[in-house]
Amino acid sequence: MPHAAGYRHLENDVIDVDFYRTQVTALRGAAMRDALKLKASFRIAVTVAIGLAAAAAVSVPKALAQAGDGHTIVGASDIKWSPAPPSIPPGAQAAILYGDPGKEGLFVLRLKLPKGYRLAPHTHPKPEIVTVISGTFRLGMGEAADQGKAQPLGAGSFLAMPPGMAHFAFTDEETVIQLNSTGPWSLTYVNPNDDPRKKTQ
Repeated sequence: MPHAAGYRHLENDVIDVDFYRTQVTALRGAAMRDALKLKASFRIAVTVAIGLAAAAAVSVPKALAQAGDGHTIVGASDIKWSPAPPSIPPGAQAAILYGDPGKEGLFVLRLKLPKGYRLAPHTHPKPEIVTVISGTFRLGMGEAADQGKAQPLGAGSFLAMPPGMAHFAFTDEETVIQLNSTGPWSLTYVNPNDDPRKKTQ
C-alpha cells in the first residue's frame, strides 16, 4: 500500500502516533516563540513611534501646536468690551476670552476698571486667579475695606485666592485685570448692602 509523503509508518502500516505528537508539540513551541518575538518587535516599534511623536510635538512651534479644532486665539484688537456683570458696581467693562462664567468649566474673563473704582469686600465660591494686564490694581484682604491696607499690584502682577477668602479692591487709574476661574462664577458681598444688584431693585 503506497504511503502519503511525510507520514512515518511502523511495521504493518501502523502510524507512529507518538512521533507525530512530538512533531506537533515541537511545531507549536516554535510557533509560540515566533509569536512572542513578533509581539516584542511590535512593542518596540510602538514605543519608538510614540517616542518620535512626543519629540515631534515638543519641537513644533507654539503657533503650529495651537492649530486645529477647539483652540481659541484672541488678538488684542479683537477683544470686545461690554458692560460688566451687574454683580459688580457700574462703570466696569468686561470681555469673555474663553468659556462661559455662567456654566461649569474653565473660563477667562477680563475686567476694565475705571479710575477711582471700588470693589467692596466680597468672596467667591471658586478659586480666583488674577493677572494685572495694565494699570494698578490695589488689593486688600479682609472683611473691612481699609484702603490704606490695599497692596498696589502693577501690570504683570499675579494673585491667586482660595474659595471664600474675603478681599476688596481699588483703582487709582484705569486698570485691566484678567480673571481665570471655573464656573458658575458668583460674588457674595460681606455686607449685603454693598451689592449693586440690590440698589437697582
